[in-house]
Amino acid sequence: MKLGLFMMPLHSIGGDYTDMYQQDYDAVLHADRCGFDEVFVGEHYSARVEPISNTLQFMSALIPTAKNITFGTGVLNLPHHHPAKIAADAALFDHMSRGRLIMGIGPGGLPSDFELFGTVEKNRSEMMVECIDMVHRIWESDPPYEIDGQHWSIKIKDMMMADLDIGPIPKPYQKPHPPVAVSAMSPFSGTARLAGSRGWSLISANFNPSIHTRSHWEAYSQGCEQSGRQPDRQNWRIARSIVVTETDSEARDYLARPDNSVTGYYHYLREQFQRAGLLKIMKPDLEMDDSLVTDEFCIETMVIAGSPNTVLDRLAAEMDQLGPYGTLLSAFHEWDQPALWRRSMELLATDVLPKLGKLADQRH
Repeated sequence: MKLGLFMMPLHSIGGDYTDMYQQDYDAVLHADRCGFDEVFVGEHYSARVEPISNTLQFMSALIPTAKNITFGTGVLNLPHHHPAKIAADAALFDHMSRGRLIMGIGPGGLPSDFELFGTVEKNRSEMMVECIDMVHRIWESDPPYEIDGQHWSIKIKDMMMADLDIGPIPKPYQKPHPPVAVSAMSPFSGTARLAGSRGWSLISANFNPSIHTRSHWEAYSQGCEQSGRQPDRQNWRIARSIVVTETDSEARDYLARPDNSVTGYYHYLREQFQRAGLLKIMKPDLEMDDSLVTDEFCIETMVIAGSPNTVLDRLAAEMDQLGPYGTLLSAFHEWDQPALWRRSMELLATDVLPKLGKLADQRH
């Protein structure tokens, strides 16, 4: 079993941009030093609390310092990008990192970004598929390019100069291309089904109850079966909010603080989902009244916290419900107590993950 870090990243309201970027950088670097295998970093253009606008640009600064970790875009919101730009930028990163790139893609999730880029009324899932298909067609071919779609057109024909090598769009380091992953958060996610049909990897969000996480795999398996593929649980990444402390009481004391960053994280998401009519994402029972989805409910049902043994027991019990999976992704929460969060990552990597991996092997 692999271990990764999943970063929206989400910070407190009113944070200083420089400080937030530095903390995000430090978190990835610490994950690399702890032995984490992967990090996924999100992109948002119009939310101060989610300040990274270009995940490839941010992660490129870490290539020389985080020497072992694999970088994942978590995710590239493809409806907001021209396919040719994605193809060139991702290929550049893939070469600079010597193939340490996973292309996490998605249709976007921030309403203010939809308004910013004019995609409020558009079929963003359709745009996502068209964009990644065009990116792969670019990488599979040489100029002249003439690729027409419903949302974009790509052409380099009249202005290419073959003798001067003007016209080619870069191809990636990995052949035929970097692996593709998508994230899922809705019950019986259509995106999960699409991932299975395309042979992409699946990431289940950390703000889902286990029952929805299980439905993601069911949808993914259906997509695999429809396209004649065998579903492989190694292609499933599950994100979870995890706090590992030396003792159970230390974790309880931290989460009891009214200003702890985990509660702030879930409060922010809960408010956003409620305003968008998407609170079902957090409900284990879709008939559950919205008023019952409180911050305390989220902490109780979606956060795994305690000593290494307690965290291991919780993760193992959940694995009994979900079955084995390939990668555990620990969700990033703002370092309101840097020493606690650094130690949490260390304990997860050294005390919890190896034992959980053995349990996964036994259940596989």
